[in-house]
Amino acid sequence: MLGTLFSQDTNLADSIFEGALYKVLNIEGNTFEIRYGYYAEIEKNNPTVEPMPIYPDFTEKPQYTKEGFAFVTKMQDACGYYKGKPSDFRECAECEFFKNGEDLIGICTCIKNKKNE
Repeated sequence: MLGTLFSQDTNLADSIFEGALYKVLNIEGNTFEIRYGYYAEIEKNNPTVEPMPIYPDFTEKPQYTKEGFAFVTKMQDACGYYKGKPSDFRECAECEFFKNGEDLIGICTCIKNKKNE
């Protein structure tokens, strides 16, 4: 039994490499492919850092729902319209305007961040 468990871990580790598909998320009619990679070049060059799931950077490349609301990640730095607990470190996940989507991707329901048609 332990041999089977260890061989499964090895198979999983073999499938984790830069560019490999981690999962596909479907949120509000939009599809997001999450792939393994690195957030920074220094991570890529560090042999102790394994590839990790890379989520879209919606601050660099904004995407919107059909209704014009912005997609955000939970760990994204909050914008200037943040409404929530006072803190030195504010993330979208802590904001009252954050609506859970799937996994780490959600939707900002703040009207001021809504895309004008």
